[in-house]
Amino acid sequence: MLPLKVGVVGVGHLGKEHARILSGLQGTELVGVVDVDAVQAESVARRCGTRVFPNHTALAECVDAVCIVVPTQYHHAVAGEFLRRGISALVEKPLALNLEQANDLVALANKQNTILQVGHIERFNPAYEELRHRTINPKFVECERHGTFTGRSTDIGAVLDLMIHDLDLLLDLIGQPVAEVQAVGATVFGGHEDMVNARLKFAGGCIAHLTASRMTPIPKRKLRIWAPEGYAGIDFVRKSLSLVQPSEELRQRRIDFQRLDGSERERLKDQVFTRHLQTVELNCNHGDQLTRELEHFLNCVRTGSAPRVCGEAARDAIALATRILASMQQHSWDNRADGPTGPDEYPAPMVPLFARDEPLAA
Repeated sequence: MLPLKVGVVGVGHLGKEHARILSGLQGTELVGVVDVDAVQAESVARRCGTRVFPNHTALAECVDAVCIVVPTQYHHAVAGEFLRRGISALVEKPLALNLEQANDLVALANKQNTILQVGHIERFNPAYEELRHRTINPKFVECERHGTFTGRSTDIGAVLDLMIHDLDLLLDLIGQPVAEVQAVGATVFGGHEDMVNARLKFAGGCIAHLTASRMTPIPKRKLRIWAPEGYAGIDFVRKSLSLVQPSEELRQRRIDFQRLDGSERERLKDQVFTRHLQTVELNCNHGDQLTRELEHFLNCVRTGSAPRVCGEAARDAIALATRILASMQQHSWDNRADGPTGPDEYPAPMVPLFARDEPLAA
């Protein structure tokens, strides 16, 4: 069987990892790479044993499939070039800069009967994969996605840069339309929102709270689910899954704490996390999720199978992100018609919170 000819457009922070992995996959030939930074492109090509193409149009003449890892504002133009030629594409998240562009790319892929996969990589996180193998009916969900300021992805804000991951996961997990959206966000460095909080109510009654920030010192990526079946918590950084389920006594409400005497209450306290709330901690830190994502994409190209994260799924995440951005823009900080509104009009501080020379706490 002839190797699948693949290229990478954009070999910066993440794209260079796409190129590295593709260059070592069996049955795949990394034909070449493209980047606006010629020095970076040459460096990656040299390490991966491939060559540099002058632009993505030239690369499109030589490949069966492509990974597009350029800034979001260029996704529509670059991906469109390949899809119009019937070339399968993996486009890094988010699929596009706005809903109109996303719809256009989805329509192009469908018209050409071409694979369009989107890089919502948390779908390939082994902890999330383990959760999806289990039956759970979420009723309340918390998502936290916090990171340090990197200076990358400044063409979009925290919603499309970070929160979009969790929007995709929620739509996949809950499988229902969102009935209500409330959001608040603030611009810190200028240009786009750097932190945002959203509350979603799904048609089936599930409530989800999401926070995203790209200005925290320690990265945090967590998802917590409360459901009739119990509790599930994912740490995406550690790739771990925590599961808690109530005992039959709790499920059937056979314990009335108010009617227990002192010794029975003490016994119950000692048995909470052994007998009554049964807990399992799963370390799912095996394998590399980017490698699995790329292998899945290439298998879809070879077989014509539908990708785990198809264009329509990524488009739906952008549609929800658009509603969150609209709600965030309309948020009134002081609940006054003439008061500050939206992330760019974040109220000025009344006084400094602490003095610059204030000693650190012991």
